[in-house]
Amino acid sequence: MWRWPTLHETQRTVLLDVLVHGSRSRAELARRTGLSRTTLSRLSRDLVDLGLVEEGEATPLVGRGRPSEVLHLRKESAQFAGIKLTGDALYAVVTDLHATVLTTVEHPLPSRAVDDVVGLIAEVVDGFRDDHPKLASLGICLAGDVHTEGGRAVVVGSHFLGWDEVPLQSLAEAATGLPTSISNDVQALTVAHHWFGAGVGRRSLVVIGLGAGIGSGIVVNDELVRGAKGHPGKIGHLPVGETGATCDRGHVGCVSAFVTGPAISRNSGIDGFSEVVEAARAGDARARTALRSAARALGTAVAVLQNLVDPERIVVTGEGLDAVAYDRSELESAIAARLDPASVAPDLDLHPFRFADYAWGAAISAIRHIV
Repeated sequence: MWRWPTLHETQRTVLLDVLVHGSRSRAELARRTGLSRTTLSRLSRDLVDLGLVEEGEATPLVGRGRPSEVLHLRKESAQFAGIKLTGDALYAVVTDLHATVLTTVEHPLPSRAVDDVVGLIAEVVDGFRDDHPKLASLGICLAGDVHTEGGRAVVVGSHFLGWDEVPLQSLAEAATGLPTSISNDVQALTVAHHWFGAGVGRRSLVVIGLGAGIGSGIVVNDELVRGAKGHPGKIGHLPVGETGATCDRGHVGCVSAFVTGPAISRNSGIDGFSEVVEAARAGDARARTALRSAARALGTAVAVLQNLVDPERIVVTGEGLDAVAYDRSELESAIAARLDPASVAPDLDLHPFRFADYAWGAAISAIRHIV
């Protein structure tokens, strides 16, 4: 069975630069990494021999000196599996080394029992190997908290699966034989957008994921904020100043009382994000009120994050995006009303979403895990 090659730190440094920032000349890589030209040339040959990069046309230099060869990523050199678990389904993708999705599948969960879910994960990965023989690693994400204990990722709280203290990384690695990354779904999506999506080129970024719940991921100085206990980005229970609605924990007037799928359904009397939006567009007063309350609550959360983190961009995405974006003027007014006077209005991106995006994020977490 093919295995991802073992790379030392300087090899990973060079590969990571080409992976995230695109094709680079040896001269530019030497400047960016601080490595000597001689060392960079040797590392380049190593990566070429391993099949991970290839040399392209030389870049002419201004003035004297030899032209500098350009290194290009060989995106077909490895594949990565990403899996998103919900309470009743598994969504999976395979990407290449540049995070392009090659395959997408979906399966209902046989049950929520840990052994049954891990067994399905193994079946899906085995099926991928038929067409993708260079699977290098696996990423799994889910709504819930993930904590690292002794270097191993443990699911310490997943409401939709009913899991707690599940050593999912060890179980998945034993079942699939692949190095495995486990993460919260919004954290995985944040990593994906930072490297390959709406946050490319930004050193600080916030991603808000909307759906059955709400969560956020935060990048500062190009590093994902992980928190001491694996619980960063908790914005669901921020008070938003609204009254009359409660969340599933009994809090009155918090973000989750207005923005999540269950909250919007409860406040509108209609099931389903798209159905509520359709009703609002058709003139349903209760649906309109529910969506405007959702926009105001989200605006409060966005303003708090902007005040606290001062990111270069805030990305809002997820299956609930159309609902909270129904009245963008209400959203923007709520943000403006709650910004600190010294804060700059956020660069806000309401980003299109497909549910497989979470699995895509998990695959990029898998890339990050070994590169």
